[in-house]
Amino acid sequence: MKIRVFRLWFLACLLTGVVVCSATAAKVEATKDARQSSYQLMTAENQAMQNDPNLNPALFWVIDGHSLWKQKVGKKEASCASCHGESGSSMKGVAAQYPKVIKGKLQTLEGQINRCRSDKQEIATLAYESKDLLALTTFVASQSKGMPIAIEESLQNKQDLLQGKAYFNERMGQLNLSCAQCHQDRAGLKLGGSLIPQGHPTAYPIYRIEWQGVGSLQRRLRNCMSGVRAKQFDYGSIEMAQLELYLMWRARGMTLETPGVRP
Repeated sequence: MKIRVFRLWFLACLLTGVVVCSATAAKVEATKDARQSSYQLMTAENQAMQNDPNLNPALFWVIDGHSLWKQKVGKKEASCASCHGESGSSMKGVAAQYPKVIKGKLQTLEGQINRCRSDKQEIATLAYESKDLLALTTFVASQSKGMPIAIEESLQNKQDLLQGKAYFNERMGQLNLSCAQCHQDRAGLKLGGSLIPQGHPTAYPIYRIEWQGVGSLQRRLRNCMSGVRAKQFDYGSIEMAQLELYLMWRARGMTLETPGVRP
């Protein structure tokens, strides 16, 4: 009798253990990061183009950016390298932290490059989407390739982050659509024969085959706004910086791929 009771008790323990293990496994699976870079949606050929520096067309922007980095300009004969070093390796991890609040103002990477030009080099700022600004931004961002996006909520950026989230979820334009409706609610479904990405900005500036050139995240966001027939945020505006901040925070921990390639 005692043996039978022991066997029943032992079986119950085993079953309970299985249930506990199954529940734990399910919990682990449920908390698994389901975020996905749009790199994973590309063809093998396009992935290979991004992976191989000799095939990645954005390499030319990186090379040009390195040249501009070392170029001494203005009355002060100062270059980026004068402060930060010739190779640009001092920028490792920097792009992963932008946008960030500097002296009370939210600043994108492009904005900070222009700020350095005006404040440190005492020369004119560069126009958004200009070849030189894209080249410098791509060069600086490429120093952080392979590193995790490191945006965290803080007292300094909290209000900007909340506003960026509001823009992400706000319906806009004649089509009355929000960023979230496409890139969150319908991510993975097809639109016009193409899979809708989750909208994580892990690879900017990127070379888009459609553009036949390198473009910024702000250019892509303006394309989306145009697509829903909405008024576009201006390049370099606080609204654009706030939306960019939220998108980078949403992708925190994901790997930077700059310079990326997309169709």
